[in-house]
Amino acid sequence: FEEYAIEVASRIDPCVQLALELSCGTGRVTNHLRKVLPSSTKLVASDISPDMLAVAKEKLKTSNIAWQIIDAQQIPFDDNSFDLVVCCFGYMFVDRSRAFIEALRVLRPAGMLILSTWDKLEHNEASHVFRKTVKKYFGDSLPETYKLPFSMHDPFVIKEQLHRSGFSKVNADVIVKNSVCATAKEATYGLVHGGSLYNEIVKHNPEWLEEIKTIVESELTEKYGAAPMVAPMRAIISQAWK
Repeated sequence: FEEYAIEVASRIDPCVQLALELSCGTGRVTNHLRKVLPSSTKLVASDISPDMLAVAKEKLKTSNIAWQIIDAQQIPFDDNSFDLVVCCFGYMFVDRSRAFIEALRVLRPAGMLILSTWDKLEHNEASHVFRKTVKKYFGDSLPETYKLPFSMHDPFVIKEQLHRSGFSKVNADVIVKNSVCATAKEATYGLVHGGSLYNEIVKHNPEWLEEIKTIVESELTEKYGAAPMVAPMRAIISQAWK
């Protein structure tokens, strides 16, 4: 996430007065937004998860940030409230049409929405190693949520959806970065324990956890190095103006 947080922040005009971040998670993007935006800019950072928001608040407790629990599909602000709306790796998990229309509604004229979404799974190689391993264990019983993180991988479709929602100008760029972790072991832990598939594995068979971690760490080490682990990743960064 860090590389794309930096990339998103670099594309923001700092001369905004009011900014809203949706799906802030643990605050990685929030941290970079606060760095590039002037101290006079009001930044509202939000997530639908109180637990995520609590982690972000603790990490960035000295920063000038207003924290709020918000559903991206139902933003509790008036029309034309913000100069900027940011959502990194969150729109894959909501009704995009509703969420895009809500972002458009709260933006001021000429305001910008910037969002990031993952490219196809096979272009995000560390995640691909983990997920194809999980798929071998689950077979055809994989939950529907398995595909969601990589379900917004087509720049043309994203641009079309944003235009259809009412945005006047839209860009969508494929950005290639490297996923860097201190060790393959740490990367494996993050992949296995850091997402919704962890709960699915535990629910089906807790004994799978250690087996999956052993397989994933071994493959990551072989392909991308033990320390550091460096694996290619790809995302789409889209910008849309009201």
